[in-house]
Amino acid sequence: MGPPAGTTVLLLGASGFLGRHIHAAFAAAGARVVPVSRTAKDGVALDLVRAGRRELAGLCTGADVVVNAAGAVWGGTEQEMIRLNAELPERFTEVLAASPGRPRLVHLGSAYEYGPAPRGTPIDETWPPAPVSPYGRTKLRGGRAVLRAAGDGGLDGVVLRVSVACGPGAPRVSLPGIVVGHLAAGRGGELRLAPLVAHRDLVDVRDVAGAVLAAAGAAPGTVAGRVVNVGGGEAVPVRALVDLLISLSGRPVRVVEEAAADGARSDAPWQCLDITRARRLLGWAPRRTLAASMRDLLTSAGVPVAPLEPAAPAPRRERR
Repeated sequence: MGPPAGTTVLLLGASGFLGRHIHAAFAAAGARVVPVSRTAKDGVALDLVRAGRRELAGLCTGADVVVNAAGAVWGGTEQEMIRLNAELPERFTEVLAASPGRPRLVHLGSAYEYGPAPRGTPIDETWPPAPVSPYGRTKLRGGRAVLRAAGDGGLDGVVLRVSVACGPGAPRVSLPGIVVGHLAAGRGGELRLAPLVAHRDLVDVRDVAGAVLAAAGAAPGTVAGRVVNVGGGEAVPVRALVDLLISLSGRPVRVVEEAAADGARSDAPWQCLDITRARRLLGWAPRRTLAASMRDLLTSAGVPVAPLEPAAPAPRRERR
């Protein structure tokens, strides 16, 4: 369930992986989407980091919903993460709190804001955040700005803490993107990767977009000032994810795990989100299986997908 048709949605970070799918979901629901990014061709081309308060306020004029999908991820520098993940939400919440229209803000946070958790322990929204990476720390700072403004009563804002999004168009720097890039290049033989020892909560990017729609259309007072986990609700071994992609491609690839020169980029060897609150407040749950998500990722990259065989390895999952 999303906002009514005709709703005006201001979408920050519209050209990113999440932003593109969120745009498509709102458009399909009949919303009027105003996309904002540095490279926007059909929307507003704006460098949000450099934008002044007046420019940001002008963007919000007439918006019913604002979605913040802007941010710097693993490929960015720490300074880029500070500017986009922390300082931009801080400035934007001030602007929205002073906006006469009081649009709803749906802010996309990250599961990495929680930091490490013991193996087998699902993380709900009451878990004390303790991020140990620059990405997690800067995302937490931005989300807290939204929650503070909502707590003061000046902002109708909700923070969606999203687990690892995957599916069509996954970034090339992500693990699925790296594997699919190798397969799309037609290379067989060896695929060298960092040690595949982690377990991740994986959710299809189109299901994330569905959660954003649900948050945007939630009844007044339902989600304001709340954190809501958005994930698959299961922990998947990343080795099984890689094996699934290779199996679906039908190509003879042997995975070689080797230590990365710069060490592991992640701060959480095991992570699984408890998504009970999303089910209760938003009526949302992930709809797509991991196999379907990976098939669509391969297809979007131009990799022919082999028919599913009963013997195809299915990822072992640890349920919350």
